Amino acid sequence: MLFAVICKDKPGSLQVRLDTRPEHIAFLEGLNGDKKLAFAGPFLDAEGKPNGSLVVVEAPDMAGAQTLSAADPYAKAGLFESVEIRPWNWTFNKPAAS
Repeated sequence: MLFAVICKDKPGSLQVRLDTRPEHIAFLEGLNGDKKLAFAGPFLDAEGKPNGSLVVVEAPDMAGAQTLSAADPYAKAGLFESVEIRPWNWTFNKPAAS
Protein backbone atom coordinates (compact mmCIF):
# COMPACT_ATOMS: atom_id res chain seq x y z
CA MET A 1 0.00 0.00 0.00
CA LEU A 2 1.17 3.53 -0.73
CA PHE A 3 1.51 6.17 1.99
CA ALA A 4 2.13 9.89 1.53
CA VAL A 5 4.54 11.27 4.11
CA ILE A 6 3.90 15.02 4.29
CA CYS A 7 6.53 16.90 6.27
CA LYS A 8 6.74 20.56 7.23
CA ASP A 9 10.14 21.94 8.23
CA LYS A 10 10.65 23.88 11.44
CA PRO A 11 10.99 27.62 10.80
CA GLY A 12 14.59 28.71 10.26
CA SER A 13 15.85 25.18 9.67
CA LEU A 14 17.15 25.47 6.10
CA GLN A 15 20.75 24.88 7.22
CA VAL A 16 19.76 21.62 8.97
CA ARG A 17 18.15 20.50 5.71
CA LEU A 18 21.22 21.44 3.66
CA ASP A 19 23.64 19.80 6.08
CA THR A 20 21.62 16.57 6.24
CA ARG A 21 20.74 16.36 2.53
CA PRO A 22 23.50 13.91 1.48
CA GLU A 23 22.36 11.37 4.10
CA HIS A 24 18.70 11.96 3.17
CA ILE A 25 19.43 11.37 -0.53
CA ALA A 26 21.33 8.16 0.30
CA PHE A 27 18.35 7.02 2.41
CA LEU A 28 15.93 7.68 -0.47
CA GLU A 29 18.24 5.88 -2.90
CA GLY A 30 18.16 2.87 -0.57
CA LEU A 31 14.36 2.95 -0.45
CA ASN A 32 14.28 3.22 -4.22
CA GLY A 33 16.63 0.27 -4.60
CA ASP A 34 14.36 -1.75 -2.30
CA LYS A 35 11.34 -0.69 -4.41
CA LYS A 36 9.78 1.07 -1.42
CA LEU A 37 9.88 4.61 -2.88
CA ALA A 38 7.22 5.79 -5.35
CA PHE A 39 8.48 9.38 -5.57
CA ALA A 40 9.76 12.21 -3.41
CA GLY A 41 10.64 15.87 -3.45
CA PRO A 42 10.66 19.07 -1.43
CA PHE A 43 7.92 21.62 -0.97
CA LEU A 44 9.13 25.14 -1.78
CA ASP A 45 8.45 28.48 -0.18
CA ALA A 46 7.63 31.68 -2.11
CA GLU A 47 11.37 32.24 -2.72
CA GLY A 48 11.85 28.74 -4.12
CA LYS A 49 13.68 27.42 -1.05
CA PRO A 50 12.77 24.00 0.36
CA ASN A 51 10.55 24.06 3.43
CA GLY A 52 9.11 20.58 3.62
CA SER A 53 8.96 17.18 1.94
CA LEU A 54 6.54 14.90 0.18
CA VAL A 55 7.69 11.27 0.17
CA VAL A 56 5.40 8.52 -1.11
CA VAL A 57 6.43 5.08 0.09
CA GLU A 58 5.26 1.50 -0.28
CA ALA A 59 4.65 -0.16 3.09
CA PRO A 60 2.52 -3.06 4.29
CA ASP A 61 0.62 -0.87 6.76
CA MET A 62 0.66 2.41 8.69
CA ALA A 63 3.17 1.07 11.21
CA GLY A 64 5.56 0.21 8.39
CA ALA A 65 5.17 3.68 6.88
CA GLN A 66 5.83 5.25 10.29
CA THR A 67 8.98 3.15 10.68
CA LEU A 68 10.26 4.26 7.26
CA SER A 69 9.47 7.89 8.03
CA ALA A 70 11.25 7.79 11.40
CA ALA A 71 14.37 6.33 9.74
CA ASP A 72 14.76 9.33 7.40
CA PRO A 73 17.90 11.30 8.34
CA TYR A 74 15.88 14.51 8.14
CA ALA A 75 13.53 13.18 10.84
CA LYS A 76 16.47 12.01 12.95
CA ALA A 77 18.05 15.48 12.65
CA GLY A 78 14.90 17.10 14.04
CA LEU A 79 14.18 19.02 10.81
CA PHE A 80 10.43 18.61 10.83
CA GLU A 81 7.86 20.68 12.68
CA SER A 82 5.18 18.18 11.69
CA VAL A 83 4.83 14.88 9.87
CA GLU A 84 1.53 13.58 8.54
CA ILE A 85 1.30 10.08 7.08
CA ARG A 86 -1.76 9.22 5.02
CA PRO A 87 -2.73 6.19 2.92
CA TRP A 88 -2.65 7.22 -0.74
CA ASN A 89 -4.07 5.82 -3.96
CA TRP A 90 -2.19 6.57 -7.19
CA THR A 91 -5.04 6.97 -9.66
CA PHE A 92 -3.81 9.02 -12.65
CA ASN A 93 -0.50 8.86 -14.54
CA LYS A 94 0.72 5.90 -12.54
CA PRO A 95 3.78 4.40 -14.21
CA ALA A 96 3.31 0.97 -15.71
CA ALA A 97 4.60 -1.87 -13.54
CA SER A 98 8.06 -2.97 -14.63
